[in-house]
Amino acid sequence: MSRIAARLQSLQRDGRKALIPYVTCGDPFADATPEIMHALVDGGADIIELGVPFSDPMADGPVIQKASERALARGIGLAQVLQAVRRFREADAATPVVLMGYANPLERFDQRAGDGAFVAAARDAGVDGVLVVDYPPEECEDFAARLRAAGLDPIFLLAPTSTDERIRQVGRIAGGYVYYVSLKGVTGAGHLDTVAVAEMVPRIRSQVKVPVGVGFGIRDAATAVAVGRAADAVVIGSRLVQILEGETREHAPVAARAFMAEIRSALDSMTKE
Repeated sequence: MSRIAARLQSLQRDGRKALIPYVTCGDPFADATPEIMHALVDGGADIIELGVPFSDPMADGPVIQKASERALARGIGLAQVLQAVRRFREADAATPVVLMGYANPLERFDQRAGDGAFVAAARDAGVDGVLVVDYPPEECEDFAARLRAAGLDPIFLLAPTSTDERIRQVGRIAGGYVYYVSLKGVTGAGHLDTVAVAEMVPRIRSQVKVPVGVGFGIRDAATAVAVGRAADAVVIGSRLVQILEGETREHAPVAARAFMAEIRSALDSMTKE
């Protein structure tokens, strides 16, 4: 059983919702990512999604686009992302880490280091899962199989526009959890429709065996709780990146921990209802 599956199973046994923050590696400071990751865990994060900076992040809104631009300007690429995971693992062998990004950096890594090099390097660094935004399930079954063979979970996106056939395709090969994108649009955009989320999640569960995480549009404790009533996991990205953008190097981990603690407290309050 993977670290992701074990963590989610443990939370489900306790009747708790998983909290999954997203941060872009290398932002807001090139050397601060492992420290921020530890702060997120201290604040109550269960799994961390670590963004791989890319020059054309088509699914991301302005906040994460700018975070990628800043990280790239500081020289952060896939090699540096893997190094950040290794540094995080020096003090935390338990918290699952998911790399989230786009196909181009992964494929360039293999072109330079050899076929299958990325999967091996991710495994050796301590990565637990990989979500490639622009890898549709029907085009990456071989990649998903390589991840599973290395003990990593292939994680996929679903959206309000996903057909039953697409949900079945994802359900067949997904590992860890599926990430339901609650909005039609990019990260950080639009108004969260919690009624639509509550209607969609059971439809996904009917064809997908792994837990369902929901992201996009979750900005505070209230929206996290609203989503948590339907989902197994709550994913928060743009708002966290936005908070960190305005912080000093010294205070960024403090702000990350405080924001996570607020969301964690709200989600845990649901178990007392």
